[in-house]
Amino acid sequence: MDVLWYLTGPDGRYPWREDGARPLNYAYFQQIARAVDHLGYTGALLATGIHDAWVLGSSLIPYTRDFQFLVAVHPPLVSPTLLAKMAATFDQFSEGRLRLNIVNGDAKQLAAYGVHLDHDARYAYTDEYLDVFKRLMSGETVDHAGTHLNVQGGSLQLPPHQRPHPPLWFGGSSDAALDVAAKHIDTYLTWGETPAAAEAKITDLRKRAAEHGRTDLRFGVRLYVVVRETEQKAWDAVADLYEHMDEESIARTQAGRAGSDSVGQRRMTALHGGSRPADPRELEIHPNLWSGLGLVRNGPGTAIVGDPDQVEARLREYADAGVDTFIVSGMPLLEEAYRFGELVLPRLPVDRTRGEDVRGTWNTWNEGWKK
Repeated sequence: MDVLWYLTGPDGRYPWREDGARPLNYAYFQQIARAVDHLGYTGALLATGIHDAWVLGSSLIPYTRDFQFLVAVHPPLVSPTLLAKMAATFDQFSEGRLRLNIVNGDAKQLAAYGVHLDHDARYAYTDEYLDVFKRLMSGETVDHAGTHLNVQGGSLQLPPHQRPHPPLWFGGSSDAALDVAAKHIDTYLTWGETPAAAEAKITDLRKRAAEHGRTDLRFGVRLYVVVRETEQKAWDAVADLYEHMDEESIARTQAGRAGSDSVGQRRMTALHGGSRPADPRELEIHPNLWSGLGLVRNGPGTAIVGDPDQVEARLREYADAGVDTFIVSGMPLLEEAYRFGELVLPRLPVDRTRGEDVRGTWNTWNEGWKK
């Protein structure tokens, strides 16, 4: 399996609060990246956050060796031709360590960048965008006049290190999202719903992919983890987090979601309902799966809680449901990378192979490029 960590701010013991957030700088990100690399993780997700994911990722290439960079991409914010150039450059410089996380976001988020597309239009845009992107990465000169894109004479002058292109990752829970994933995506990601809910999505996606003649999809889940040497210590750590989830932080987080058209976010919110019960264990929605972080964190809001045996058991339960990729994290990122890396990671069959596609030597690709 692939096991990735997380490399995106904000961070700290209680990053939803000013007095619990940690100052972030380049040296700190170097620390996290180096820890993830030497502890044996497959790599890390560089998600949409307070720093630009491309600048952050490219700056960390020389500080890592095997670390796979899963870098967030918002299709409407960069042309497919420019993305192809950026991706090929990053992939060459990192010697095949790039993966692309295609993010559609929501209407409210993209409006801040001047993009105004409704929910289904965003996925129609992404479908068209990925068609063009993959043609460019294959070495084709592209003329494309579509509903959303008009590319004339688009081409890429250098081949990527991974062929036919760096692997494409993607998340989304709506029908429109699942259709795009079935057609284009190498690894589909879901947020931390229960294993049964994940299995239902996987079954659905496999059927949709088969309609495109595809049987090679992989599946991943994004989760937080609170692991300690004993179950009691793990739930004590949850109690500490919960104690610092003040009403102001909860209200601010919930208000920030107002107007979101993300189906995945609605599903995460439904797991806790926006309310804070007196006992945090009331938000345990499945054995060892706690939804409380969703009160103060946007996006994925569930955490596996327990001792190493319990955490491993839950991960393997997801694996039995069809998941082979895990993006996990804890707070703070650095300390919890070590904790999970020492208590749980050695128990898992982690794939440290660079890249996911068959590739040959640079000279072989270069000779065959654009023939």
